[in-house]
Amino acid sequence: LGGGDTVEFPIKFTPKHAGCYRCQIILKSSCDIRVYEIECVVNAEKADGQLEFQTPAYQTVTQEIPISNMSSQDWRFEAILEGQCFYGPPVINVCVGETAQYPLTFKPVAEC
Repeated sequence: LGGGDTVEFPIKFTPKHAGCYRCQIILKSSCDIRVYEIECVVNAEKADGQLEFQTPAYQTVTQEIPISNMSSQDWRFEAILEGQCFYGPPVINVCVGETAQYPLTFKPVAEC
């Protein structure tokens, strides 16, 4: 065993989507049974996006941003908006298999 009481047990899986993957590994011998529960969380690749708002001076514009949850768990997002004149809900929940719209609003107070 290489000098210690540990054994390497390499596992490889290739998920098709982001989400939480759970499984059990059951090891049996004639005198012992061991059950290992494994949970792997897979994040989607980081995606960069850009929105451009054009509106007449002092007029508000809102852009609905779709957030699709194709995972096996409900999502709760906290939004942190940086920059002046941008508004939106601080929290949005997206249930499994659904698409929620995040309403990002730009309310200019001057020409910019």
